[in-house]
Amino acid sequence: MLDITTFDARAGGNVLYKALAHPLAAPAISALYARLPAPVALVDPDGVAAALLALHPGVPPVAGLFVQDVQAIGVQRAGMAGRPLTDLPGCGAASVLVCAFDAARVVDRLRHLLPPGAVVQTLDTARLPDAMLTNPKRYLDKLNFATNFALFREADGLSTRLVTANYWKGYGATAVRLWLRLYDAAGATLAEWEQAVPTGAGGVVIDSAEVRARFALPEFTGQLFIHAIGAAGHDVVKYALDTYGTCNDASLSCTHDANAWPSDRYAGIPAPAEGEVVALWVQNSHAVPIPAGAIALDRMGAERPVAFPHAIAPFASVAVDVSSLLPGLAWPAQIELRCGRHVVRPRYEVTRGGRTRIAHANVERAGLAPDPGIATLPAPLGRGYLLPVPVLPRRDFRTLIQPTPMAESQRTLPVRLDVFTPDGRLVAEHFLGCLPRNHNVAVDLDTILPPDALADGGHADLVYDFRDGGEADGWLHTLVRAEHRSNGHAAESSFGAHIYNTVMTYRDEPQSYSGPPPGLSTRLFLKLGSEGRRSFALLIYPASAQWHPHSDTALQLHDAGGALLAEARIRVACSGSAMVFPDDHFSAGQIAAAGRGGYVLIRDITCRLFGYHGLMNHAGGFSLDHMFGF
Repeated sequence: MLDITTFDARAGGNVLYKALAHPLAAPAISALYARLPAPVALVDPDGVAAALLALHPGVPPVAGLFVQDVQAIGVQRAGMAGRPLTDLPGCGAASVLVCAFDAARVVDRLRHLLPPGAVVQTLDTARLPDAMLTNPKRYLDKLNFATNFALFREADGLSTRLVTANYWKGYGATAVRLWLRLYDAAGATLAEWEQAVPTGAGGVVIDSAEVRARFALPEFTGQLFIHAIGAAGHDVVKYALDTYGTCNDASLSCTHDANAWPSDRYAGIPAPAEGEVVALWVQNSHAVPIPAGAIALDRMGAERPVAFPHAIAPFASVAVDVSSLLPGLAWPAQIELRCGRHVVRPRYEVTRGGRTRIAHANVERAGLAPDPGIATLPAPLGRGYLLPVPVLPRRDFRTLIQPTPMAESQRTLPVRLDVFTPDGRLVAEHFLGCLPRNHNVAVDLDTILPPDALADGGHADLVYDFRDGGEADGWLHTLVRAEHRSNGHAAESSFGAHIYNTVMTYRDEPQSYSGPPPGLSTRLFLKLGSEGRRSFALLIYPASAQWHPHSDTALQLHDAGGALLAEARIRVACSGSAMVFPDDHFSAGQIAAAGRGGYVLIRDITCRLFGYHGLMNHAGGFSLDHMFGF
């Protein structure tokens, strides 16, 4: 496992990790190492050395690791015991590397302790150029590293299109641009460029076919690294990524952004059903190889991981057929990925009947303990944690729901499904039981609903139900799969639970995009369709306890530059839902004026809506994933 700290649910992303893992850091740190005569004394005042050597192991021979905190003396970092800084003068080092950025003051304090004739270097010589920094005065400002990865492909009749918006504008950004680097499957750089972002809150589109044509590239499958320069408010690049067939649209899928920070484990990966092949895209997020055996798959709850026997090169992409490691494992079994912090949130690809669909796994939390307070939440919090699940119109679509363990400590999932019509009427309650970690339950709504129920769609809430005991931690997740009844096309998504739409709070719930809880407003991004594909959203008004009877929701049509062109208003019933097609609310002329890069901002200050979005085409293909907000 890589000895790095990446993401903490309380503190957020680790900026140092993102600085060291940036693709431009690798050649800069290699050049820094080349300027260090051996042996090297590593001065580590802030606990940086372990991550530095994990991501950039080529340091010359080391004379010792020197720490400032007396409590760190003797503590192992990067395989070395910390020594006090007062030992530095007699260590015999020919050079000293201060493992810190913005380190001038640290160096000043150490000058009288330097070994005679020693060369002094700091990580400041490996900084990104100031032109790539939002705040050059403070290198480890999180806004200097608003970055992310995307699975990007232009091969085998499949194309990808990344769509987002300049949501940083709403937080005060004045000039944002994207620095982009495209890697092929082997991890080699295919192209590097900058892309301007509209000065207003406009849309951004990066299309694989256009990138291929612009740089005269061969077919490719790999990673796109995205760095937003000039960001404000958010240090993660959020996006929707469409994969579509370039010939007949037999394949169509949509996935959410990557998680930006690697995790020890990921979950929510389905085993293949009959006639399916499930490939897990393992994409190395770092400039060091993933060693053979460092990636492993396990049947969820089995605790018998099977290692992938091959190394994976820096920034390379490998499609691992899950059946090659777990032969005979079949849906509705689930798969856990153990990857030792080498990859950001991976995608998996399901191929069936000439069609592919792509979805993402989710971070499996480490160190999350069960919370006994959830079972006894006070009455004002009502049903407490809810996981809103979309139900597309049942006249055309079949819906399957599978709870997924998403924390290493989870041993039980005591859950129930509450199913609601679009107008907020409860039509079914279905107790799934106190499920074990290795369960293979997937509920087909056809088995619990009358044939005519939810013909026009609706939603279900997955909630905790402790009638048979069990534990809860608030990190409740599920996989939802929709299948077209006539042509077999399928799409799936997964997400986690929150407390919704109550003025009362519990810990950090109801979550807010900015500021403390409760989060009681909505700002969701819905892309527009193109090339005959019609975009849609299924908006859900989840309510842990009774809130306003109806939402007051604005659909705001923006053009590619961010200008507001038109607005329509809808009302969604509490505990209800609404299917929204932009072309039902805006004229063809208005949508044409929005143009490529235009989008709909779904805005509500009366309640927190949750949504799923996708595309539908004339051939019956469709995509589905949860929406992102900002």
